Amino acid sequence: MLIYEYLPHELARLGVVAKAAGLDDRRVATQVRLAQERAGRARMLPVEVHHLSELFIAEMQRLQWERIAQLMEKERMAAYQPSRDSRAIRYEEQRLQRLMTDVAEAEQSGVTGPQICRYRVYRVGARPTAGCSSPDAPAPVVHLMAPSADAAAERAWAIHGKDGGLYQRGGYRIASVEQVLPEPGELF
Repeated sequence: MLIYEYLPHELARLGVVAKAAGLDDRRVATQVRLAQERAGRARMLPVEVHHLSELFIAEMQRLQWERIAQLMEKERMAAYQPSRDSRAIRYEEQRLQRLMTDVAEAEQSGVTGPQICRYRVYRVGARPTAGCSSPDAPAPVVHLMAPSADAAAERAWAIHGKDGGLYQRGGYRIASVEQVLPEPGELF
């Protein structure tokens, strides 16, 4: 049984908390502005086919940056300290509780040694094949969880490459696969 060490919303929240650690209020304010701009751009993009989307990720991160800025102001923190952030602590406790519950449920269902996987979120972009689609049509983008970029591309093609699928309808091929959560270089 596959159990995810981190879910996408957990990666988004915890990534912001990790990045914010030690930042002063000016740098946090800059990150709030950047997160708001990213969310604004994401609202203008075509709607993605899954719940996990650029807009979902951008909004999760924006909310976290804004929450951290408010906490720093309220607590008069010179620099953000995750150890003084009760909500960040609660997020991690909830994640660990979810893992323990998932493992217990797997063991009760007869699965021996459930596998806890550290998946990441990848953005898979497509582009039209020659002569198959209008050059003005936006190329589809999907976000999904996978253990690697290659696995993300394989999964995207398996889901959307079949007859009548997102890629086949418009004559698209996968053009890029980029890790978006956690951001490259972030380790939990």
